[in-house]
Amino acid sequence: MNTPAAPRRSRNSLLRAAVLPSAVVASLLLAALPAVAASTPPPTQPWTVRIHDIRGTTRLSPFTGKTVAGVPGIVIGTRTYGSSKGFWMQDPKPDRNPATSEGIFVYTGSTPTVAVGDSVLVTGTVSQYYPDYAGGSQSITELTKPGITVVSSGNALPAPVVISGSDVPGRYAPPSSGGSIEGLTLHPDRYALDFYASLQGMRVEVKDARVVGPTDAYSELWVETDKGDQKSKRGGALYESYQEPNSGRLQIQSLIPLAQQAFPKANVGDVLTGTTTGPLDYNQYGGYTLVATQLGALKDNGLKREVAPPARDDQASIATYNVENLAPTDPATKFSGLAQGIVSNLRSPDVVALEEIQDNSGAVNDGTVDAGVTVGKLIAAIQAAGGPAYQWRSINPVDGQDGGQPGGNIRQVFLFNPQRISFTDIPGGTSTTAVGVTGTGDDTSLTASPGRIDPANTAWTASRKPLVGQFSFRGKKLFIIANHLVAKLGDQSIDSRFQPPVRSSEVQRLQQATVENGFMDQLLAADPQAEVVSLGDYNDFQFSPAMAALTKGGVLRDLVNELPETSQYTYDYEGNSEVLDHILVSPGIDSAKYDVVHINSEFATQVSDHEPQVVRIKP
Repeated sequence: MNTPAAPRRSRNSLLRAAVLPSAVVASLLLAALPAVAASTPPPTQPWTVRIHDIRGTTRLSPFTGKTVAGVPGIVIGTRTYGSSKGFWMQDPKPDRNPATSEGIFVYTGSTPTVAVGDSVLVTGTVSQYYPDYAGGSQSITELTKPGITVVSSGNALPAPVVISGSDVPGRYAPPSSGGSIEGLTLHPDRYALDFYASLQGMRVEVKDARVVGPTDAYSELWVETDKGDQKSKRGGALYESYQEPNSGRLQIQSLIPLAQQAFPKANVGDVLTGTTTGPLDYNQYGGYTLVATQLGALKDNGLKREVAPPARDDQASIATYNVENLAPTDPATKFSGLAQGIVSNLRSPDVVALEEIQDNSGAVNDGTVDAGVTVGKLIAAIQAAGGPAYQWRSINPVDGQDGGQPGGNIRQVFLFNPQRISFTDIPGGTSTTAVGVTGTGDDTSLTASPGRIDPANTAWTASRKPLVGQFSFRGKKLFIIANHLVAKLGDQSIDSRFQPPVRSSEVQRLQQATVENGFMDQLLAADPQAEVVSLGDYNDFQFSPAMAALTKGGVLRDLVNELPETSQYTYDYEGNSEVLDHILVSPGIDSAKYDVVHINSEFATQVSDHEPQVVRIKP
């Protein structure tokens, strides 16, 4: 990644105090503050404290907890919806310090009565608001309990700061060895997070911005502002390592009423042409966000849903697909959409390992664990789409023990086409019984099929246990492991105030990967040539400790690493094209043809948030 030069921002100095250390400025201004009544009446005249004094040169205001009077600014945006109603104001007379923001959010708690372009004086209490304190979010410096005086209306707005690749530093966050970066002096010329923090609350603008995260159900999308970030083959921003987060990603929301302008329905690779302008906010669901008062026009880049190459008659095709909490109560369109993807885009694989199949009552927490209705509806939809009459195998979990949506009892399921491949049923597999290995060489077999890997191990607490099945393709034995490792819930985000962020869920996934690696050791000790396909939603990156533990000793190889670098992704999260789903194969398989089939995560319209994958092998 490149490291561009300092942001090119011109600020005229009106306060000589701005060149003093921020602590000195704060102490001088605090001493001069007038006493303000608890009722916070509207101010009648400006005082000496400006927005850049309140913001200071770190992420924490030197005035936190203090009441400031008569702070001047121009209203640059109003938020009239949600639980955080208020407005942003910006000082039209900035200082010369690029580390001090000139904008601030005024939290009113009710629909604000000011309008964009109003020149206002605000008296209020300086507060540090954390959208998700426990989750490690950064804070927003706000004025609360405000008293507001409108001095004039219809004023010109401060010119926006244009965010482009020449401004955003390639280095993402200042180093702090896992500690908080809140008290560190901002260096907007060195670190992307500092750059955004120095603009928080101000008018910013992006031009002709490439979409890297599709429009979601909440009318949000992500754009890329830094050309130094690695571009995926289909226009996304490729997440390559923990050390190199994509610094140019920026979430876009809108303050424009839908009646005036509908939010664009964008796919990855589309472009917001022209200018998109508005205050720079921060939230727990996306970090730094441009909340638009002006939206660019959408240019459709023509992204198409992919279709996997066909398998030859002598190739077994094996796929994985996280179907995102599929339940019988889901609309018929979801079942038909999933079926269409399996039949037309995956080309009706011989085996499909499904993740997130819910029980027959869906998310109703009534003790139901069987999923026959859910699977039956999907199989019927596949047949209706022109696909095969799949059969299926699974093991019902113990009620409430496998995590996921409460009441849903999600589990993995094998679909298989009996006209192409046969399932070897071996009795004894239960939700609490560990599958083992018996025999050696060509006589190697599972002790139960389907079976679960060491389900009593604490590594699987509140998480799905791997489902193992023994298959036969043209007389050749094939072992398949369907996985769904513990989710990333509880991890701090990459824009956390703690750097590097803590990935707490990684501990359990590492344990789970180690358990499965041990099972692979057992299986390959019995038959070093055993043909094993391990696949599913591993909830982790190809460069993660969990995947290193799973492949330790060469018992499995991760096929995503064999794709071209710009194709190594299976998911889109907060504008990052990243890997969460994998297909791995044992050393006995040397003929794997692998594809990630992009039909969901890059599109505004999707039936699942995950991409399916398929591998074609010749046993």
